[in-house]
Amino acid sequence: MRLIIGIVVIVVSVIGGYIAMGGHIEVLIQPWEAVIILGAAFGAFVIGNTGPVLKQSLGVFGTLFRGSRYNKASYIELLGLQYSLFKLVKSRGLLALEPHIENPEESSIFQRFPKFAANHHAVEFMCDYLRMVTLGTNNVHELEALMDEELETHHQENNRLVTAIQSLADGTPALGIVAAVLGVIKTMGSIAEPPEVLGHMIGGALVGTFLGVFVAYGFFGPMAQALRNTFDAEAKYFLSMKTGLLAHISGYGPEMAIEFARKMLMSEDRPSFLEIDAATAELEPV
Repeated sequence: MRLIIGIVVIVVSVIGGYIAMGGHIEVLIQPWEAVIILGAAFGAFVIGNTGPVLKQSLGVFGTLFRGSRYNKASYIELLGLQYSLFKLVKSRGLLALEPHIENPEESSIFQRFPKFAANHHAVEFMCDYLRMVTLGTNNVHELEALMDEELETHHQENNRLVTAIQSLADGTPALGIVAAVLGVIKTMGSIAEPPEVLGHMIGGALVGTFLGVFVAYGFFGPMAQALRNTFDAEAKYFLSMKTGLLAHISGYGPEMAIEFARKMLMSEDRPSFLEIDAATAELEPV
């Protein structure tokens, strides 16, 4: 919804302001200028990025329209899941985890938390490190270093897409100048035409500069920032998960481990201690 509202505000403000000044909308309709700018931008995007990034970019509009999936409700689910898993270990021992982490799709615990269960990467992260613990890995510092490396790799994979979109924002103003220069070259070839014709042609050429700057700062730049915000929210989610796991491995009880995890969250989305206490109190024993 925010994406649609933003697009509407941008278009109405710029085009509406131009018309209100007495500008003629037909002058802005220069399809070949758009082909030059956007076509060259697409070609540069293909040249400058790897196959995985190009594939990832196919879903960029879905990600932007959907926005971040991480909010207070998803954090309460995450902390509730960790509490349930840690409580199980405390009451029945590490081996009781095995059926849940080996087959999370069939786990009665994971099924209680559908938002988490639908997040493939989060499920994999949780199960992988709990499996390592059940296999005898209990050095907190080594596990923390390994988690940091995995999360940094995931961050780099996401950041490649942000960088690619930001490169579009940085490059399209220059491509707008290219389109404008080509328009001027075309105009100079018609120098014998009367002034009113030349004025129309020059105005059309300058639309290239306008269009390049408009799509760069009105669309591509904000898209890159929106993606960055979405990926930053995901990073906080995994940081909370990592902190809870490490606290559990360090020997803290379930209540304290999820309190460590809760403290990692941004203040605007962080559930209060009382909210988590109420949520965990409602969980049925495993």
